[in-house]
Amino acid sequence: MTSRKILRRPMPAQPPAWGEQLPPLLRRLYAARGVSSDAELSYTLKHLASPMQLRGIERAVELLSEAIRQQQSVMILGDFDADGATSTAVAMLGLSMLGLRRVDFRVPSRFADGYGLTPGILHRLQEDGALPDLLVTVDNGIAALDGVRVARELGVKVVITDHHLAGEQLPDADAIVNPNQPGCEFLSKNAAGVGVMFYVLTALRRHLREQGLLPQPEPNLGSLLDLVALGTVADVVPLDHNNRIFVEQGLRRIRQGEARPGILALLEVAGRDHTQISATDLGFVVGPRLNAAGRLDDMSVGIACLLADGRDEARRLATELDTFNRERRNIEREMKSQAQDLLADLSLDQDGLPWGLALFDSDWHQGVIGILAARVREQTHRPVVAFAPGEDDQELKGSARSIPGLHIRDALAVVDARHPGLLKKFGGHAMAAGMTIAREDLDTFVAAFDAAVRDSLQAEDLEAVITTDGPLQPQELTLDTALLLRRAGPWGQHFPEPLFDGRFQVISQRIVGENHLKLVLQPDHGGEVVDGIAFNTGPEVPDYTRTGAWIVYKPDANTFRGRTNLQLLIDYLEPA
Repeated sequence: MTSRKILRRPMPAQPPAWGEQLPPLLRRLYAARGVSSDAELSYTLKHLASPMQLRGIERAVELLSEAIRQQQSVMILGDFDADGATSTAVAMLGLSMLGLRRVDFRVPSRFADGYGLTPGILHRLQEDGALPDLLVTVDNGIAALDGVRVARELGVKVVITDHHLAGEQLPDADAIVNPNQPGCEFLSKNAAGVGVMFYVLTALRRHLREQGLLPQPEPNLGSLLDLVALGTVADVVPLDHNNRIFVEQGLRRIRQGEARPGILALLEVAGRDHTQISATDLGFVVGPRLNAAGRLDDMSVGIACLLADGRDEARRLATELDTFNRERRNIEREMKSQAQDLLADLSLDQDGLPWGLALFDSDWHQGVIGILAARVREQTHRPVVAFAPGEDDQELKGSARSIPGLHIRDALAVVDARHPGLLKKFGGHAMAAGMTIAREDLDTFVAAFDAAVRDSLQAEDLEAVITTDGPLQPQELTLDTALLLRRAGPWGQHFPEPLFDGRFQVISQRIVGENHLKLVLQPDHGGEVVDGIAFNTGPEVPDYTRTGAWIVYKPDANTFRGRTNLQLLIDYLEPA
């Protein structure tokens, strides 16, 4: 494991005054995450922010209501990731529940179309005789200046629902609903695309109720919250209070077996018990299987799985997605091996690794370079761009992942300003971005990117840091604590799952499954012997039985052969 610096999150010395019904450990953990009242831990739907705070939502509701009254044709334009897939499914199901009969969806191809609403997609719809009366974007559209212009020229009305940051100019759409557009006072700027679409539906339902147009019995939009939870977690948006409500409500539906058949089937093919799942399972089990379709083939398969009404159809599609995910893992494994060779060559340079890494191999898969960039970033703690060949052999498509302290899109803007024309297209956010360059300009980009990163960071920024909640006391290192923490979420981005550290004597260790390190541990401060496992360490590890180990871990309830025991999931360890 690459060396890490361990920092402890500031914890109150005493549990706060609020939350007296909670165990002291939970009160301290919540306080360290910024919680300051009982209300912030209430996850009932009545605490959701009002949809009417969203700028543009009234006009969007008017257009959708008109489409329902006149039974116009509506096309949902999605995206090829899990947020886009769940947003599309929520739009399709919700509008149908509210009385719209002519609704369909399209998803751009990552390889042929690129991202979002483009003129090319509209022209293909025109050629197919499939132009709708109203087009609704989900999880995209805020940057679709040309796409919206062409849509208007073709007589198609456009409602944009999105959550990405707006540029200097907004599309000339008929309505824009985006909490991050200028002038929007919506309280939760962290809503995922699926959350924005859910809000549009709730506002539409209210409007139809007031107009006496709501189908009876009244549709229960809460039945869509499992999809909202999945998209919110999978898109790794910050889990502010509003998003935690979405996620917790969705998890409750899933645990009760009331989720979409597709979600239950995806959990089944992954071998997970839906009654015991957490937000982590949505992010690391369901999300990747859904994303695999958009990475390797067509996200329409993933959306079809989420829309499936029958268990047999859902299971068939979930199995297909699981196969895609296995293929994606194999591709990723091969690409990561090739990346290691590139890093080894770069390390031979007298100056060591560049501060900003830009890697390319002609065999890399365009749909997997984002994951590869993330893996290399985790290993090197440097901003990384991974390139793959584009559809045109003269172009390269890049996917970037950053580290704390560097806004990756801003770094690309610096490259663009210093080398006009080098970046044919680029866009993104603080931690992730994408770009297109000419193949012949790769060397120029490699140097320009490294220079831009060096101008933005200090040497200490390249030192990886793990933030923990400190040690657990002997009486807290128990199975009951693991179960308590599992139920205490939802944990996620900007509301991190508790992570602890401490020194342990290692009674025994062995490699299992070729790459995983299994240990038997004795806490230095006393207490019961406990099992621990560190995944993907590789077969070559130090002999911790001689030195002891400093371990960063999460307590976990591990069930094996019908018995449930405490096991420490080890994020990081080093000789003590």
